[in-house]
Amino acid sequence: MNKQMLLVATGIIGLIVLLSQCIKQPVTQDLRGAAYAGANTCAGCHQDIYNHYLQTTHFKTTSKDILGSFPASFTYDNGERVLMSVTDSGKVQGSHLFHLSVGSGRHAQTYLYWQNENYFQLPVSYYVSAGHWANSPGFPTSHPKFDRQIPSTCFGCHSSAVGIKNVTMIGRSLNETFEKGKLIYGIDCERCHGPAAAHVAYHTAHPNEKKPMHMTAVRALGNQQQLDMCALCHSGLKTPQKSLFGYKPGDAYGDYFFPDISGPSRPSQLDIHGTQYQLFTASRCFKESRQMNCTTCHDPHQNEANNTVAFSQKCMQCHQQQPSPRCKFDKMAVLNCIDCHMPKLPSSKIVLSGAYYLRTHLIGIYKQ
Repeated sequence: MNKQMLLVATGIIGLIVLLSQCIKQPVTQDLRGAAYAGANTCAGCHQDIYNHYLQTTHFKTTSKDILGSFPASFTYDNGERVLMSVTDSGKVQGSHLFHLSVGSGRHAQTYLYWQNENYFQLPVSYYVSAGHWANSPGFPTSHPKFDRQIPSTCFGCHSSAVGIKNVTMIGRSLNETFEKGKLIYGIDCERCHGPAAAHVAYHTAHPNEKKPMHMTAVRALGNQQQLDMCALCHSGLKTPQKSLFGYKPGDAYGDYFFPDISGPSRPSQLDIHGTQYQLFTASRCFKESRQMNCTTCHDPHQNEANNTVAFSQKCMQCHQQQPSPRCKFDKMAVLNCIDCHMPKLPSSKIVLSGAYYLRTHLIGIYKQ
C-alpha cells in the first residue's frame, strides 16, 4: 500500500470512528416524551413573550433559589431550635439540604430535601412578605417535623414534569419513588399550550407560514375551557383522578377532579389560599359577565405583581362610569380599585405567630 492510499484509508477509518461516535450520542429528549419540544425552543419565534414569561410567578414556582438569609434559626414552642446555614457538605448530624425551592417567592418559599428516592418538605419556610422564617404551612409550631413526603400531585402544579421511577400500592396508599434530578422547573410554555414538537418542526421547515400549525390557540377555546385551564391549579388542594401532567388545552376540569359536592355554600366560607377560581366565580362581576375569565385581568406572559394601577384600568374597561358617590376616593379610585374591592385578608390555612395576609379574588364591596 503506497503512502497516498494509506492516508486515504486512515482518513476513511477516522471518519467512520467519528460518525460512530455521533450515532452513539443520544438525542436529548424532553422528560415528557418526544411530543414535547422544551420551552427554550419557543424563544426562536416568540423571543419577547418568552423573555417576559421568565419573570413570572408561574415560571418561578420551582427553582434552586433560596430567598431567606443565612445564617438564621427558628425556635419552636418547646424551645427546640432549627438552624439554617450555608455548607458545602451537608454532613452535619441530623441535617437536610435544601434541594429544591417551591414557590415563586412573591409571597413565600418552602423547601424540599431528597432522601431514599423521595422528596420531603422541610418544616421551616421563608415568608417574603413577613421577612422572616416560620413553620411551613400545616406543620406544628411545637416541634420540628421532617417526615412529610411530597407526592407527584404537588409537582403537578409546581413544575412541568417530574421523573417518577416507580408507583406501587401499599394497602390503600399509593407509594411513589422518583428519579433524582429529573425535573422540569416551573410552569413552562407547554404546560398551558400543549406539546409543541410538531408545531416547532413544521414552522422550522416552513418559516414563512404565519398560521400556527399543530398548536391549540388558547383564545380559540370556549370561555369555560379557558377558566378550567387556570382552575386546574387554582382551586385549592384536592386529590386528582389522574395526573395533571396529562392536561392539554381544552380539557375539562371535571376530567381531572371529581365535583366538590361538599364545598362551602357561601363565598365567605372559602379560604383565600388556593381557591382563587371559586372566589372569582362567586363574584358579582363574574356572574353578570358572559365572557369574563382569568385572562380578562391577568396576562399570564407578564409579571404584573403589585401593579394596582394596571389592574384598576382593567376594572374601568367595564366600569366606565365614574365611581359610585359612596366611594370616598372619588376619581382617584381608578388608580387603585384593587385594595378596596379585592383586599388582602388573613388566611385560615396558613397559621403563623400572627395573621398571614393574601389578596382575595372575591371581588366585592368590603367594609373599611
